[in-house]
Amino acid sequence: MVAIGKCSSIYRTSPEFDFPETSSRKLGLSKLPGKSFGFSVSSSEVKTSFIGPLRAIEASRMSHVNGKAEKFQRVGCDSNEDLPTNDCNGFAGKGIPQMSTIGNSTNIVWHKCSVEKCDRDELLQQRGCVIWVTGLSGSGKSTLACALGRGLHARGKLTYILDGDNVRHGLNRDLSFRAEDRAENIRRTGEVAKLFADAGVICIASLISPYRKERDACRALLAEGDFIEVFMDIPLHVCEARDPKGLYKLARAGKIKGFTGVDDPYEPPLTSEIVLRQNQGICDSPNDLADIVISYLDKKGYLKA
Repeated sequence: MVAIGKCSSIYRTSPEFDFPETSSRKLGLSKLPGKSFGFSVSSSEVKTSFIGPLRAIEASRMSHVNGKAEKFQRVGCDSNEDLPTNDCNGFAGKGIPQMSTIGNSTNIVWHKCSVEKCDRDELLQQRGCVIWVTGLSGSGKSTLACALGRGLHARGKLTYILDGDNVRHGLNRDLSFRAEDRAENIRRTGEVAKLFADAGVICIASLISPYRKERDACRALLAEGDFIEVFMDIPLHVCEARDPKGLYKLARAGKIKGFTGVDDPYEPPLTSEIVLRQNQGICDSPNDLADIVISYLDKKGYLKA
């Protein structure tokens, strides 16, 4: 009987579907009566009916190395071998996990999964990376990030933008603009950007990030080539003339302390992958600037797996 709300229905099978109780029922198996379906089912056929699913499981244990499918065995998960120090530690095994101390975190273990970045890149048909857009306030970082996001989206590529102001609305809302908090703001954003890249997403981080030390620390989090620094090399007087948020005016009036470009320094990148400048005093459109970055990504192979 199945009851739904105030209604109930009774479903009854015909007697020919009532299987006799046998010892095999205790194992979850029943012999199917052949006369009910017009064909007979032997015990050997019941056994072979499990081969299909087993073969599917076996196929899932294939990895691709240099374009060739090779069988692999996940130690500690698909075999009775001892567990390694950091793989599938949630399963029973003889291995003792290797503990780590990172910063103030003690007794932590890195858990590795057999689905890795290359698998997610293959799924998304792109290579996860971080495009780090740096420059003075008013240089056009956020505008470029949005244009870049639109351009890549139109090409069927998955992106996510970490805007400096946006992350301070949530993740970094507890941070001020003091020097130590600004450094922590960059560190946290870099770590999140790394996770996006590991997920196969093209992450666009748009922050002033005034100091080389912090930017270089974020670069060091990623594999070689996966951190692409884009320097918006726009002169201070141009940025101040734009002053889209009115911050330069407040800084000049002394209402904002430690403002980059006014009473706090900006350290320009020395080895950026991409530098965007004015052309004879004229700024290219955001879409044109985005196309420059997209061309770089295409050339370097980030727009395909």
